[in-house]
Amino acid sequence: MSNPATPPRSLAEALRARDDASLAVLLRARPDLITPVPTDLTQLATRAGTRASVLRALERLDRFALQSAEALAVAGDPASYQELLGLMAGDGGDPVVAGELPRAVAALRDQALVWGDDDRLRLVRTAREVLAPSPQRPSPTGLGPTVREATSGMSPGRVQEIVAAAGLPSTHDPVSAVDALTKLFGHRKKMAKLLAAAPAESREVLARLVWGPPYGQITPEPAAHLRWLLDRGLLLPTAPGTVVLPREVALHLREGRAHREPEPVPPAVEPAAAHRPQVVDATAAGQAYTALATVEELLKDWDEGGPAVLRAGGLSVRDLKRTAVALDLPEPLAAFWVELAYAAGLLASDGEADERYAATPAYDEWLDRPPAERWAQLAEAWLTATRTSGLVGGRDAKDRALSALGPGLDRSAAPEVRHRVLTLLATLPEGTAPTADSVLARLRWERPLRGPQQRDDDLRGRLARWTLSEAELLGVTGRGALSAHGRALLGAPAAPASKEAPAEPAGPGDKLPVHHHHPSAPSSLTSATSAPLPPLSPPEQAVAAAAAGRLLAPLLPEPLDHVLLQADLTAVAPGPLRRPLADALGVLADVESKGGATVYRFTPASVRRALDAGRTATDLHAFLATHSRTPVPQPLAYLIDDVARRHGHLRVGAASAYVRCDDDTVLNEIMADKRASGLHLRRLAPTVLAAQADPAALLEGLRAMGYAPAAESAEGDVLITRAHAHRTPPRTAPEPVPDGPPPPDSTLLAAAIRAIRAGDLAATTPRKSTGAVRGGELPRTTAAETLATMQAAVLTGDTVWIGYVNAEGTATQRVIAPIRVEGGFVTAYDHTADEVRTYPLHRVTGVAELAEE
Repeated sequence: MSNPATPPRSLAEALRARDDASLAVLLRARPDLITPVPTDLTQLATRAGTRASVLRALERLDRFALQSAEALAVAGDPASYQELLGLMAGDGGDPVVAGELPRAVAALRDQALVWGDDDRLRLVRTAREVLAPSPQRPSPTGLGPTVREATSGMSPGRVQEIVAAAGLPSTHDPVSAVDALTKLFGHRKKMAKLLAAAPAESREVLARLVWGPPYGQITPEPAAHLRWLLDRGLLLPTAPGTVVLPREVALHLREGRAHREPEPVPPAVEPAAAHRPQVVDATAAGQAYTALATVEELLKDWDEGGPAVLRAGGLSVRDLKRTAVALDLPEPLAAFWVELAYAAGLLASDGEADERYAATPAYDEWLDRPPAERWAQLAEAWLTATRTSGLVGGRDAKDRALSALGPGLDRSAAPEVRHRVLTLLATLPEGTAPTADSVLARLRWERPLRGPQQRDDDLRGRLARWTLSEAELLGVTGRGALSAHGRALLGAPAAPASKEAPAEPAGPGDKLPVHHHHPSAPSSLTSATSAPLPPLSPPEQAVAAAAAGRLLAPLLPEPLDHVLLQADLTAVAPGPLRRPLADALGVLADVESKGGATVYRFTPASVRRALDAGRTATDLHAFLATHSRTPVPQPLAYLIDDVARRHGHLRVGAASAYVRCDDDTVLNEIMADKRASGLHLRRLAPTVLAAQADPAALLEGLRAMGYAPAAESAEGDVLITRAHAHRTPPRTAPEPVPDGPPPPDSTLLAAAIRAIRAGDLAATTPRKSTGAVRGGELPRTTAAETLATMQAAVLTGDTVWIGYVNAEGTATQRVIAPIRVEGGFVTAYDHTADEVRTYPLHRVTGVAELAEE
């Protein structure tokens, strides 16, 4: 064990000095470190220093913490806190940087990227390798190599020439010469005097290189102003024709700052407009109801079997276009609703040989639930889904097209970005909508992009923009502001009161004055140090979604039980209809237009459709009279009676197919009609015609000619045709694809820390030096020696160290206090597992006594 009074000599010792709460912070921030659980703290420290884990941790730092790590990478190793402060705040100091730097260093310590006391801060070796400058990978700070690094391959004579030209006395060896040059470049007054004597052109060259990149090209015969810099070591050659500005020179020119613009506090989320909260909630509720109607319309359109599944999976471009036309939406929005229904488990492929998409049995259960609960299910699925509809129509890394419902649409960052965008909206006063650019700027500060490739593919920025538009489509936001039920969906506390919201309902043109914040000043609307709302666990998210649904329920329009019939063969539904009425009216009439009010159109074909479904003319008249607030118009009554009178006058059955009619004059008209030639009809009897077409084709052909035939069974009864609802077998919603291991819950975290502590105790407990133990190996003793030592430990109550091989053949070391030895087993309190266990003696490799201390 390390003495807490002495500084830690390694990351493992630094972790060993932490308490359980501090270890929990580390493991929660970096869950990959406990997958699987390390055996001890040394293994945990080793895993925390691997390149993959360090890169993942660096990507999760905010901009200022990352800038602090970048500054440590170009500082000495170890560096003092004051040295780091100088690199971040510069020679002149910066009170905001000085105030925020402790938080950044604490964040780096919490994630085990930095260890050591304030006078000996050490960046873990892998992080230094990633962030330190090199010719192949310039530092994010724009700084180059140190004088020592840049002169490592230079001849001693050339180093002495540079020292002399810089006005320094010669030394006996190149090491002391480089040290003298380094001290000169780090001395502010002496460097200022040296640069004051430089030609103006030389100072211009330094000004171009000072903020990076620090490398430049020169000719074999450099100009006089470049030669002046080379002679004094202000530029050092790194390769033929290439020179670099040494780090110490650049820091002098930068007045000690590692970064041109330190960003200690996040940018403010700027307000764009403010509305009354009631207006926001009402707007969001209206859009929520539209979302439910859109999903219902989509799946009703696919009720008898939707589009075919492509061989590679997903919808074809043609089927997506057809779906978009059916929904009267642009294709990107149609893709969003299709993906949302899929994420909610309402839509899937049927798995048949001719595989098609269709609604799942869960869709029928969803339809039976109240509207607010249906919306809560959609909102929860959207918030947690990793599938991203915004990618539809793009190309993947192998230049393959990305299709709706197809593979390649999962982006593990999507749930986190959605949650964070809504959380930022939740920090604003009620009714306040932010500017999209300020939200994106805030996200980039919280998770800065590293490297040109990531800047070119700003996935998080695109996800944030999609989130803002999708939240509005779904009714989580209204007029760009987070609604009350949207806030409940996050599990967020009540919003701060808005003092700037207008007294009257604010329209799209109502703008708030934009408050410009100094880049170093905390935002008045968002705290620079306030912790973001953590994502909820699945059970917590389900509870939050249910709470959001309860808030939304009173805002949704009450379904109506009536329509308004008009003389032009239309019916107007002034609002949403109750489901039985909407279903019945959907069979009897065609939807002509949608919006705040839905217009239905009655046609001969739609009336015949209702008659085919088993309704009679009397039923239809009674239905309309019951559900219309206006009298049934005479033209509509005549239409129903006329279609009903002709419906079933002709009967079609299977011969290959036949037509029979009691009125032979009707059959004569059909035979004489040129449009019937394709049916290949011939008369079998005065009232019967036979056809070579199948019954379905014969029905469609006669209907196209203006007749209203009815299908009949083999017994001669009229067949009632109802819409067949095709359903898939039971399907589960697609599982989100996580970005690495999920954060551990409190139970798992406590168990992991206890196991790591116990394993570390077994690994670090002092042992007596015996011939049975060499170089950290497991103890090896004979069976007789093992039995005798165990029995003695039972009598004396001593604790011993054993090697143990389990049933899987895995060897471990354990510290135990034997309680009883009998029947070939030892029962002992296992300090490693922190519980009483029984071990077979034949699996114990050996036993050793612990040191007295």
